[in-house]
Formats: sequence, structure tokens, C-alpha cells
Amino acid sequence: MTAAGNHPPAPDSLAGRRAAPPLRKTLTRLLLVLFVCLLTGGVWWAGWTDNFDSQYYDIWHALAGVRNQPRHTVIVAVDDEALLLYRDEPLVFWGPHFARALEVIRAAGARLTVMDYLFTVSAESWLRKIELGESETSRTFDVPLREQFASGRVFLTGAVATDKQGRAELLLPIQDYFFVLPDGLADIALANLYTDPDGAVRRFMPALFRSPDPPRLSVAALMAVHVLGLDPAAPEWKIGRARFANAPQTYPIGFIGPPGTVPRVSLAALLAPNALQNPSLRLLKDKIVIIASEHVGVQDIHLTPYARGFLGNRGKVMTGPEVHANIIETMLTGRYPRPLPAWLPPLCFALAIVLSTAFFFRLRLWPGLLAGLGLLVAAALSGYILFRLDWVLPVVGMQQGVVLSYLGVLATKLTGEEKERTRLRGMFGQYVSDEVVEKLLASGLRPDLGGETLPVTVLFADIRNFTTISERLSASEVVEMLNAYLERACEPILKAGGTVDKFIGDSIMAIFGSPVPHPDHARRALRAALDVVEAARDFEKDFMKKQFAGRGLPDFRIGVGLHTGPAVIGNIGSQKRIEFTAIGDTVNIASRLEGLTKELGWPIVASSETVDAAGPGVAVGGRRGAQVKGRLGEVQVVEILNLEENEEAQS
Repeated sequence: MTAAGNHPPAPDSLAGRRAAPPLRKTLTRLLLVLFVCLLTGGVWWAGWTDNFDSQYYDIWHALAGVRNQPRHTVIVAVDDEALLLYRDEPLVFWGPHFARALEVIRAAGARLTVMDYLFTVSAESWLRKIELGESETSRTFDVPLREQFASGRVFLTGAVATDKQGRAELLLPIQDYFFVLPDGLADIALANLYTDPDGAVRRFMPALFRSPDPPRLSVAALMAVHVLGLDPAAPEWKIGRARFANAPQTYPIGFIGPPGTVPRVSLAALLAPNALQNPSLRLLKDKIVIIASEHVGVQDIHLTPYARGFLGNRGKVMTGPEVHANIIETMLTGRYPRPLPAWLPPLCFALAIVLSTAFFFRLRLWPGLLAGLGLLVAAALSGYILFRLDWVLPVVGMQQGVVLSYLGVLATKLTGEEKERTRLRGMFGQYVSDEVVEKLLASGLRPDLGGETLPVTVLFADIRNFTTISERLSASEVVEMLNAYLERACEPILKAGGTVDKFIGDSIMAIFGSPVPHPDHARRALRAALDVVEAARDFEKDFMKKQFAGRGLPDFRIGVGLHTGPAVIGNIGSQKRIEFTAIGDTVNIASRLEGLTKELGWPIVASSETVDAAGPGVAVGGRRGAQVKGRLGEVQVVEILNLEENEEAQS
């Protein structure tokens, strides 16, 4: 209800607008969905989200832990134990030890063995190089090792190096070794690992060159074709449900688990007396054995998906031989995380965008944001579930679609209804409770910011003896006290639907009946006044007595004055500073009645107009006429003691 002098609603108010035609709304939403789909698909197609998807890919590995048990590989590690066993012998003179180990491995029933060492020098060649002259040792020292190489089922490794001009060059084992291999260069695998742009190993290439001349196959490919009896020169190999091209084409590594998942046997166990009686050597039966260094100081370590820490777990690097073992397991099982068919990711993006857009148009700003966060989590959860099934979902593309949908819907709303909502929240949100703002928005009514006369109840609350209290406290203590008190005092005002208009020093000015025109504004104001006085009493007991005990402060009391009548409500101020407030005789009288509380000794002084407007159930004490400054004639004032609940008035 407004006074006769009210202005009509502003032309740009929401109440004066009509809803956009349904066809226009539908077209706007379809265009938004189409735009977001094209933008999301374009960014994904350009590969701009690949790095973020790689991070999800790594997290899935960390969450999954051990995914499969190793079935085909074992690592024989030259570990610290083995290194300490022969600490006085340079590695170049370990030929007899390796020969003994290969003999035990063969006797233990291993299928194949690959030496993950680049033997660029042998003991014999080294002895000749330092010109110690011809001797029996320089001719026969490596005979046992060469015999093991010549007996078959043992493979050596080489590597591809790049010179300063970027030209690839092969690094091969010494000729004394690869000449005795049954198939010569064809029994040499290339140990290079493929790395992504961020330096992590997630993929592998079965072959490093397209040229048919060996060596060209990776460690895993050479082991796989020999175990399965496949043609090393075939254009591709079909293994299980997978097909691997005999070419430098990359495939995801189907990691079986984090570092340490592949079983190990120390080289020291193979060199011990009666080694074959050691139960741990049973692991070697029917396995592909990788002999490699894993002792302190070895640099053959790599970043893999498990190197990224997650949920408090520290990331771990993986040794080169274990990476090779994981690739061998991948090829022999044919299991690895596959990308979805090319047509499916765009469909997933479109579904996520359509679903999220529908949600966001139905929900308001903050509920929509929460729903969006839920959709982001759902997309990530879907990606993890599919990963466990060996499918890779581009999660970031779906999440990008959801985010763009939210921003697009938000931009659309901000040009219409949401813009109006945001404007009103910014205008009144700091003065009134969220409930009052929601009622204002739901009512469709808008205050005339140019000024209107409304019947309201104005409340002033002031701290007694504030000057004395502030003189006995430091400046920071005064600020601390005021902030604590004002927070408690404002709560019942907001709860009753009032507007905290302003703070005047230690005083609070509140308005009831605007911007939402509650018919029972006087009763609400009385209820708030009683609760503010009670809050002040609790504040003295819970804060003042504890925080400033023994400081000789007077009792903490407040006075509250209320008056009901017409007031001018609107934006008042200058171009540089303007605020929504109330002015007029009603405001002045309420302020004077608050001052009367000191003279009368009543905590709450209300005018008879306020009591009459509040209706029945108001418990009063003293009554009297009072002359207030700025007004002719007396104002009838009443001491407010209590207020009976009135369900009808509070509804």
C-alpha cells in the first residue's frame, strides 16, 4: 500500500515489462546451444584442451591403483644388493656375472630375456683399448657371455640418438656381442621411450622407423612378436582385440599399476649358490625377463601418469625397465585405454551442453552455479568410470561446455530478469535480509527511487553511556566492541523484515514497511525492538563482562525509540554519494523518542501511533505526553514491555 503521493513504477522496472515471446526465448536458447557446441568442439578439435585432459588421465591412474596383475614380465634388477656384492668390479667386467645370471634364468624356464643395457664396450675391447697387449684374458674374458647370447632367446638393446643438426643416429651394442646373436641386428630392440610434450611417458611406438632394415622395433614389439611367433616384418600385428601398426605410430600404454607393480628379482639371488632352489625364482617361469639397473644413482627414471601427486599421495617416477614391462603387458594383452570413436565426443559435448543449458535457464544464479558444479563433478566421474573400462572420455571438453553454457545463460539473464535481480540485490542486499529481497523480487513491486511517501515505522537504537565507555577503552577496543554489538543488534531487525538504513556512530536507524510494504510493519518493529534490547543484555553478559572485566565500565544498556507515520522514501544524496533512505517528520520523531529513553528510564519508548498500528497484544508500562524538539504539541509516548505473538500478523 502506498500513499496518495506515490509515483507510478519506473518505466524500466521489471513489473512494467512483458515476458519475451515463447518463440523468441526458444530461438535464443537454440542459438546459445549451437554457439557453445561449435566453440567447445572447435577448441577440442584444435587440441587446446589436451594438456588438461592429460592431467585428468594421470589422476585416473593414481585413483585406480593396481589395475591388472602382471602376467608376462619380471625384472631382474641390478639393485643395491647386487652392486654391493661386486662393489670392487667395474660394470664392464660383469660379463661372467651376466652370463651366470642368463644361465640361471634359462634354467628357471623364462621364455625370453632382454638385456636393457647398451653394451658399447666389452671387457676385452676395453683391455685392448688401454693397450695392455694381447693376452688370454683379453681374448676370452667375455666368452661365457657371448655363448649365452649365441644360444638364443636373449636380446640386446640399442638406442636412437640425435646430433646437433637433429639427425638421428643409431647407438648399437659392440660388434663382438651382436655378431653372435642368432639373427644379428634383428635381435636388437630399440630402448627409446616416447614422451608427451610435458615430458611424461603415456604412449609408445611399436617401431621407431618405417625402413624395413633392423634394428627398428621397440623392446615391447620385439618381445611380443617373438613370444607370439608373429612376423617381425608384417605391416601390423593383431593381438587379442587390438591391432598394432608396425610403424612409428603411437598407442596408449595400458599401465598395470603404479611403480613397483611389476615383480622384481635381485641379480644377487641369481648369482647365489644353489640359486635355482630359491623360491623367488619361480617368478621367472614362462616370463619375459628384463635385466636392468635399478640401483642408487641410476638415471633411467621417467615421468608417467603416476608421477602426479593427488589427494595427499606423492607422485612416483618409474624406472625405464618397468615402463618397458608395462608396454610389453599392453601389447601381449591388447588392453589399453582407447579413445572414443571420433563421432562420440562431440555427441557427449552436445548432450552436456543441452542438459546444462536447460538447468541454468530454470535455476537462479546461485542454485544454477551449484548445479553447474554438480555437472562438472558428474563429467569427471563419468570419465573415471569409462577409464576403468579402458575408454578415454575428453572430460575437459564436457566441462568446458558446461562452463560456457552457464556463462552464456548468465549473460542472457543479465540482459533481462537477472540484471534486474542483481540491481535490486546490490541496492538493498546490505540493508535487508535475503528473505526480504526475495519477497521484493517475487512481488514484482519496485520502489520508486525518485521518491515516494509510504507509511512506515522507524526505529532508532542507541547505546547508553557510550562516551564513558569509549573513554575507558582504546580505539581498537571501541571498534571491536561496536562491530560485535552491531552484528548482534542488526540480526533481529533483519529477521523481522526491517531495513537497516544506516549506522550513525553507535546508533542504528531501521525502517519497517519499505522497500517491502508489510502491512504489519509497526508490529514487526516492536518485536524487533524487544529482541534488540534482549540482544544487548546478552551482549553485556557474554561479551562485555568477559572481554573487559575489571575495567570499571558502566553497565551496557541501550535505548530504543519508535514512531509510525508517513515518510519520504527514495535515493537521496549527491552525484558522488547517494543512498536509499527515509526522511521526514516520522524519522525525526523516532529519533527524539530514542533520546527520551534517557530521561524516562524506559528501554523502549514508542509513540501511541506505533502502538495503535501494532494492534492488540502490546504490553505497556508507563504512558505520558512528551514535548519533542521540532514538533508543535505533545507526542503521546508509551513504555513497551512485551508483545504477544500474533500468527495472523506474522504470516
